[in-house]
Amino acid sequence: MGTSARAGARSDQAFRAQGLQEFAGWIEDLLRARGYEIDSPRGGGRSKLADDAGVHRAAVSRLLQRQSMPDLETMRRIAAVLGVPLREMLIRSGRLTEDDLPLAGAGRPAAEAGAAPLSPEEAACRMGVPPELRGLFAQVARQFLPEAR
Repeated sequence: MGTSARAGARSDQAFRAQGLQEFAGWIEDLLRARGYEIDSPRGGGRSKLADDAGVHRAAVSRLLQRQSMPDLETMRRIAAVLGVPLREMLIRSGRLTEDDLPLAGAGRPAAEAGAAPLSPEEAACRMGVPPELRGLFAQVARQFLPEAR
C-alpha cells in the first residue's frame, strides 16, 4: 500500500470515528431526555434500552462506548423505542444522507406523498406498537386528530 493510500485510509477511519462519536453523543442525549439512567455504572439504563428494544446489550454497549455503529435492525428498534424517525437515525448515523431519503411536503417520505393519511391503527403498526397496545394507541391518537368533515 502506498503512502497516499495509507493516508487516505487513516483519513476515512478518522471521519468514521468522528461520525460514531457524534452519533453516540446524540443517542446519549436522547436516552437521558427519555429517563434512561446511563451515567452511573449501576444505573441500568443501557440494559433497559436493550431490553426495551429487544436487542443485544453488547450492541448498545458498543455504540455508547463508541466502538461500533449498530446494524440496521438494531438501529430500527432503538429508533422505535426512542420515538425517533428511522430516517433521522440513518441520516445522523452517516449511513444515508438527506438526499438519499428526501421528504416531499408535510414531512412525509417522497414515496408516500399524495397518499391517503394513515389511520391510527396503521400508524401504530408502522411505529412498532405491540399488537396488544394498538387499540389503546389508536383510541388515544384519535383524541388529537381533527374531526372528519
